[in-house]
Parts: sequence; C-alpha cells; structure tokens
Amino acid sequence: QVQVLESGGGLVQAGGSLRLSCTASGLHFMVYTMGWFRRAPGKEREPVSSISPASDRISYGDSVKGRFTISRDNAKNTVYLQMNSLKPEDTAMYYCAAASRPARWSAGVEADFGYWGQGTEVTVSS
Repeated sequence: QVQVLESGGGLVQAGGSLRLSCTASGLHFMVYTMGWFRRAPGKEREPVSSISPASDRISYGDSVKGRFTISRDNAKNTVYLQMNSLKPEDTAMYYCAAASRPARWSAGVEADFGYWGQGTEVTVSS
C-alpha cells in the first residue's frame, strides 16, 4: 500500500521561509516523478513543482519560480519543497503526489499523479 505523508506546514509572515517534506512508502521511490500541488481557499488545485526520479528534470509553476526550490533524497524516500520569500497568496493546502507510473516525467499534470498525501497547510500572514 502506497502512503504519502507531508509535513512542515505552518504559519509564517510574509517574506519568510518554510521547508515542506514529503515521504512516500510502498513504492520504489527512486523511479517515480514526484510533485507538489496546492489548493488555495476558493480556488482549484494547481501544480507547484515536479521533479524527475534522477532530479534531472524539474518544473515550477509561474507563480513560484525563483522563490521555491524542489529537491529529493532518494535514499530517504523524501522530496522537499523549500519556499522562500513567501507571500500571502501562497497560503494554501500543499499536497505531495507520486506519479501513477514509474519512470514517467510529468510537469505537474494532475492526472499523471496517482498517489496523494493528505496535505499540509501553509498560511502566510501579511
């Protein structure tokens, strides 16, 4: 059984930083593209960032480019999202997901991801 678990959310002031972590178990982590998505209050879920199994392909949503950095540690079955220069509009529930199929790249197409965590909440105060 695949389990995806996010952590690291919280309340931060605008301009601050947070690092989200996501651990996936029950799959061969090192061959799966991993992604971060978010859903802001009253909005649809949107892609934030994706990273390929070998970290050689990375994508970011336009709203987070230059501020967020995705990385992974395959030895720890963990993917990270370093979020800097946070803005109130970054307030959202952040979800981690693993691609539905191994060795497949996806630049944040939600339908390509089949294993989802429950989310971790990020609130950025102004």
